[in-house]
Amino acid sequence: MPAQEEVNSPPRWFYTLHPDIIETHILTRLDGPSLASAACCTTTLRFHSGQDNLWSNICHSTWPSTAASPQVSQLISAFPDGGPRAFFSHAFPLLTDCHGPPSLNPPPPELLSAVDIKYHDNLIFTKLQETSTDGGWFRSSPFRIDLLEPKDVVPTAVKYLAGDESVAEILDGMTLSWILIDPIGRRAANISSHNPVAVQRHWLTGELQVRFASILATAGHGHVQAGIVVTCGGSEGGEMQVREVKLEIEDVDGIHLNGKDSMVILEGALAGKKGTGKNRVREGRRRYREFEKTKREKVENRGSFGYVVLGFWCINSYCFLVLFLVQITICRKDN
Repeated sequence: MPAQEEVNSPPRWFYTLHPDIIETHILTRLDGPSLASAACCTTTLRFHSGQDNLWSNICHSTWPSTAASPQVSQLISAFPDGGPRAFFSHAFPLLTDCHGPPSLNPPPPELLSAVDIKYHDNLIFTKLQETSTDGGWFRSSPFRIDLLEPKDVVPTAVKYLAGDESVAEILDGMTLSWILIDPIGRRAANISSHNPVAVQRHWLTGELQVRFASILATAGHGHVQAGIVVTCGGSEGGEMQVREVKLEIEDVDGIHLNGKDSMVILEGALAGKKGTGKNRVREGRRRYREFEKTKREKVENRGSFGYVVLGFWCINSYCFLVLFLVQITICRKDN
C-alpha cells in the first residue's frame, strides 16, 4: 500500500510540466481556499502557489472593489508577511472575537471600506469608500457608514421579485463582502456574514431589507453586532435596485455605539483572532440567532421588571388613596 504522502501527492507526470503551465493554466483555475490547500501538498506546489500575481488576481476576482484603485492594489501588495496572500488570509475568514492586543497607537485617521454584493455570483454592487475617523463629530455621533446618498439608486439586471418567494430567493442568492482596511497599519478584516442572516420587508415601503452581520465578543461591551443592511426595491421595469447600503454597530441592549467606542471594537477586529473560513455561513447565522435571542431575553426581563415596579406603584398609590380617604373621614367626624 502506498505511503500516505504519496496518495496525497500529484501524479509523477505533474512534475514534468513546465512551471509556466502550472502557474498560468492550472493554478489560475483555483479559488483562494483551493490554492491555499494546494500549497500544503508538496514543496513544488508551495513554491508555485505563493506567487504574488496569483494571489493578486484572486483578491481582485473575489473582491472587485479591491481593484478599483491603483493605490489600494499597491497597499494590498505591501501587506506584511505575504502581500496579497496575507491580505486574503485577513479578509476571507469569519471574525471570531475582538480581543486583540491593545494598541498603543491612536486609531487610524481613515478606514477603507471595500464592498461587493453579488446575486447568484453576478456582481450587482461594488464600491471602495474612505471614511475619516479622526473628527470630533465622528467620535461622538452614532457610528454609521453609508455607501449611498439618500436619493442614490444603483440599478441591476436582476429581476425583482415582489412576492413571498423573494425572501427565500434573497437568502439563498445574495452574498456580501465588507472588508475594512487600515491603510496605516496594513491590516484588514471582513465584517460581513457573507450570506444574509435575515431578510424582511419594510412594513411601509415594501422594500426588502437584507441584513448581514458579524457578532463580535468584546472586552468592554460584551457581544456586539456589526450589522450591514442592504435595502432593495423594484424599478418601473421590474429590475432590482440597490437603494441603501449601511454599516452600524449595536450592543445587546439595541444601543448604537458611537464612533469612539466603535473604533476600539474595530481595532480589535482588525488585530483579533480570525477563523479558518470553514462553515462561515452556517456559523454566522448561528451567532446571529443567539445574539437576537439574548436581546429578546433582555427586553423581556426589562419588561417583567417594569411590571413589578408598576405593580408596587399601583399598590402604593392605592394605599395612599385609602389613607387619604380615611383621614378625610376622621376630620369630618371631628367637625
